[in-house]
Amino acid sequence: MKTYTARPGDIEKKWWLIDAEGLVLGRLASVIALRLRGKHKPTFTPHMDCGDNIIVVNAEKVKLTGNKRAAKTYYRHTGYPGGIKSTTAGKILDGKHPERVVLKAVERMISRGPLGRRQMSNLKVYAGPSHPHEAQQPEVLDVGAMNPKNKR
Repeated sequence: MKTYTARPGDIEKKWWLIDAEGLVLGRLASVIALRLRGKHKPTFTPHMDCGDNIIVVNAEKVKLTGNKRAAKTYYRHTGYPGGIKSTTAGKILDGKHPERVVLKAVERMISRGPLGRRQMSNLKVYAGPSHPHEAQQPEVLDVGAMNPKNKR
């Protein structure tokens, strides 16, 4: 028995389109992270970027369960002493860049390092229903139909 290891020439990447309207954020991020990493493929190799390209549209219409819209807090630091800033998930979703909530959720499920950064570059998130990747002919991935709990 020999262990299979994918080579760069063996890797086939597909394009997937996910409509995030009405989907639960954490469950959506989990499905996206799995596909970006390539763990859904039988040819998965941990040290290679063998995941697919994902396009997420309608990120502004993603749902948060419970009181998370008001209670979930995102922190950042300015770099100056005492410069910690915080904002809630609701403010981000209602603000100028609502797609950042989905990006952060997926980013925190992907490994931190050079491979994780390369895998995150395969994720494209858009707040509205349109995207500029029609030439890649993405296949639609219905996350809401995978499990009844995925949709609200």
